[in-house]
Amino acid sequence: MKIEEVFAYLCVSDTAAAIDFYQRAFGVSEKFRLTEPGGRIGHAELAFGSMTVMLCDEFPEFGIRSASTIGATPVSIHLHVDNADRMIERAVREGATLEREAQDAFYGERSGVVRDPFGHRWLIGHHIEDVDADEMQRRYTGMQGGTEKRPD
Repeated sequence: MKIEEVFAYLCVSDTAAAIDFYQRAFGVSEKFRLTEPGGRIGHAELAFGSMTVMLCDEFPEFGIRSASTIGATPVSIHLHVDNADRMIERAVREGATLEREAQDAFYGERSGVVRDPFGHRWLIGHHIEDVDADEMQRRYTGMQGGTEKRPD
């Protein structure tokens, strides 16, 4: 067996509003949506460049709840872009909340974090430096103020 693709599938409190926000904040395009007669959106797909992010409204009858309803999200979505500072500024201008300004990171990216109006966390970064795994570990260990400990 072989995995062909993996998609982020976000449950949001208002899919129509989320589609509008993601179009304005990230410049994505809507591929399609499936709407129930009552207006609830059961499925929508957005093109983030060549990648797809799927969205749906809440379906509490199936245990599908949004980050807004839960009040948290354990997942961060990483957008790799050409200019993190500009994308973060754009997202905040369109209604995202800034959690961390863009800064150069030990792993070779300049990145920052925003939370969208629907409770989802977006790590937005761009490449600044090639860093191999050993150097990344050395830098990470140094940030922790300790000595590198590796499993035997």
